Amino acid sequence: MIRDTGDVDAGIYLDSSALAKLYVPEPESDRLDAFLHGRRDLLISDLAITEVLSAVARKRREGLFDAPQTHEIRDALLADADSGSFCRLDLSPLVHRQAERLLLQAESVPLRTLDALHLALALHGSAKYIVTYDTRMRAAAMHAGLKAVDL
Repeated sequence: MIRDTGDVDAGIYLDSSALAKLYVPEPESDRLDAFLHGRRDLLISDLAITEVLSAVARKRREGLFDAPQTHEIRDALLADADSGSFCRLDLSPLVHRQAERLLLQAESVPLRTLDALHLALALHGSAKYIVTYDTRMRAAAMHAGLKAVDL
């Protein structure tokens, strides 16, 4: 596990579990925000954005957020994604084929479809590192050759 990449242009992919912590306060949010502050090598995907907004919608249905809060989170996330703070990676047929290869090669690590797509996006975007708070995703990422950032 990597504590600090030390390389400002290393290519760090944030999966949805990490991206969510930047917009929905959780215990690890401050530490993650401090680590990411000023970096120019952050990669996210529209898949992660959709997953974060799905989690926010679920919290609204559960009564944890009201409508104005969900819209504020959505607006902040989309504004940051459009601002150039992150390099945005898109799903393409090549990314899908890479995800399928990862799914078929994953014998020792249980790999889920969305995790395979996130890994394929990271690899396609030339990421060297991944930030995730999902232990299964972490194991799959390391198996695919990415280094996990341990915060």
